[in-house]
Amino acid sequence: MKAARWHGAKDIRVEEVPEPEPQKGQVKIKVAWAGICGSDLHEYLAGPIFIPIEAEHPLSHDKAPIIMGHEYCGEVVSLGEGVEGFSVGDRVAIEPIYRCEECPGSCDGKYNLCEKLGFMGLSGGVAGFSSYSVVPANMVHRMPDSLSIEQGALVEPAAVALHAIRQSSIQAGDKAAVFGAGPIGLLVIEALRIAGASEIYVVEPSETRRQKALELGAKEAFDPTAVDPVERIQSHTKGGAHVAFEVTGVPSVLPQAINSTKVAGQTLVVSIWETEASFHPNTVVIQEREIKGTLAYRNIYPAVMSLMEQGHFSAEKLVTKRIGLDDIVSEGFETLVAEKSQIKILVEAP
Repeated sequence: MKAARWHGAKDIRVEEVPEPEPQKGQVKIKVAWAGICGSDLHEYLAGPIFIPIEAEHPLSHDKAPIIMGHEYCGEVVSLGEGVEGFSVGDRVAIEPIYRCEECPGSCDGKYNLCEKLGFMGLSGGVAGFSSYSVVPANMVHRMPDSLSIEQGALVEPAAVALHAIRQSSIQAGDKAAVFGAGPIGLLVIEALRIAGASEIYVVEPSETRRQKALELGAKEAFDPTAVDPVERIQSHTKGGAHVAFEVTGVPSVLPQAINSTKVAGQTLVVSIWETEASFHPNTVVIQEREIKGTLAYRNIYPAVMSLMEQGHFSAEKLVTKRIGLDDIVSEGFETLVAEKSQIKILVEAP
C-alpha cells in the first residue's frame, strides 16, 4: 500500500509499504481522511521533535522512517484476536495516544501525561497517511451515524482545543485572548464560545484567518504587525483578559500573551515548541499571574463528537483544501508553509 513516511526534516516520501494486518488486541482501519497537523508541520520543517531516530519508541517499538498522520478516521475492516465492542464497517475516529498504563500519570487516569507518551504517526506505528492503519483497540472511537466521515478527521484537533479549555481557568462570562488563529486556535475560539466566554480577542497576522476567527465568534481580531496586541487587548477588556491562550509556538508571542492578561490572570500554553521562549518573571510575580501548560487530551473524544452533532467544530467551516496522498508534500506541507491563509488541509487515503 502507499504511505507517506518521514525520513528527516524536509524529507517526507510517499512509498510502497507492506499492508498491515491486526494482531491481538488491534483493529485494522481503511483510512478515509487524515489532517495535516501543526505538529506534523513542525516535524517537516525542524524535526525530529517527537519522532524517534536513534532508538525505538518504548511503546510503538518503531523509529524513523515512520508513517505520519495522527488526525484521522476511517472504517473498521478487520479485528484482531480478543477485540470486542467493534464490528467490521464501523466508522471510527482514532485517538492516537500511546500510553503505558503503568506510570503514575497513566494510573491516575491522566494517560496523556504518561512517562512514555507517544503518538501514532509521530512516535511510530502504521498511521493515517496511508491506505490502511492498524491501531490498539483503545485508540478507536465509533462515530455517531449523524456525522460525516470527514468530521472524523477533525475530532483529534478539536479534542486538543476542548481539553485546553477544560484545563484553563475560564468561566462563563470571562474575557479571553487567543494568540494564533491556525486550526487549533480557531478550534479554541469555538470551544471558548461553548464554555461561555463573553468576549474573545484574537491576535493573528493572516487576514484570512482573522476573518475566520470573527466568523467563529471572536469579538475582534488584531494584526500584530500593525498594532500592539497587548495594548489593544488591555484597552478593549479594561484591564486584561481573564485567560490568554498561546497557540503559536513563536517565542516573542509568549510574553505578549502573559502581558495581555489581567491581575491574577492565566496564560495557557497550548503550542508545541521548536525553541526556547523567554519572559520577565516580574510580569508574573508582581501581578500574581499564572502560566500553565496543556498537552493533547484525555477522556474527551465522546464529548467532542457530541458537540459536533450539535454543529460545533464543523469541517465545512475549517477545511480549506482536500488533496490526495501523492500530493501531500507539494500541495500539503509546502502549501501550509507558503500560504498562511490555509487552515486545515485534509488528505484523502488512496
